Amino acid sequence: MIASPKKKPLNYKQWALMKLLIYVVVIIIVILTGVFLDKENIVTNLTDRNAPPSLDHLFGTDWLGRDMFTRTVIGLTLSIGVGLIGAVGSAFIALFLGMTAATMGKWADRLISWLIDLFLSVPHLVTLILIAFTLGGGFKGIVVGVTLTHWPSLARVIRAEVMQIRSAEFVQVSQRLGKPGWWIAVQHILPHIIPQFLIGFMLLFPHVILHEAAVTFIGLGLSPHEPAIGIILSESMKYLSSGMWWLAFFPGLCLLIIVRMFDQIGENLRLLTEATGNRH
Repeated sequence: MIASPKKKPLNYKQWALMKLLIYVVVIIIVILTGVFLDKENIVTNLTDRNAPPSLDHLFGTDWLGRDMFTRTVIGLTLSIGVGLIGAVGSAFIALFLGMTAATMGKWADRLISWLIDLFLSVPHLVTLILIAFTLGGGFKGIVVGVTLTHWPSLARVIRAEVMQIRSAEFVQVSQRLGKPGWWIAVQHILPHIIPQFLIGFMLLFPHVILHEAAVTFIGLGLSPHEPAIGIILSESMKYLSSGMWWLAFFPGLCLLIIVRMFDQIGENLRLLTEATGNRH
């Protein structure tokens, strides 16, 4: 008998790609579910209030009879939307400042480095609360707050990466040939920092989502009329002593799972990027 060939085990790059696809698919399912769920399930229905988890209401109902599964999924979709806007804004601020610091001379580098150190010396959440409070809270306040507070770490990484690329031989050759600085930045520097930019962008997501939920929890974020996770957790605190544990348990657990998924997407992107870089 001819022995069948053994299957080769998956290497870490294939595992990273597989996990990345699984996390992305799950998050897309959550978003689509939140968009297409029947909003009638979150209207007041006093006949079903305070119901524990069951087949009819997977996450139970609250004190107004609203389905907690529907509220949680819609709240997650809302948090992901705020996270997307905030992470995109912060990532592009980091890209602009990081490239400016590394390409526009010593004075620009000193000024931007001082600005990065200033923002990093204060916890994100404190600065975010101050900005959200100054702007009166709400969607505008929380989006502007997370956008203006989550860029420093990525800006520092991009600055270091750009300064390393500047010393490369192909950049030195372009400079000797008289190519302008903007041409070198667009043609040589930008393509090389796109992987770090994308990884940094994905790793900003978990911080933005958690900080949005925290600020909303204390009443300075999204409107109380929105089914945001922070609002749900804040409202449920007063009912936990009555034994209604499901009001906070399921929304909090789902928030942590989504945050962890975004964190893992960033980590697996980093692994794939390193594997591709080592191959080349």
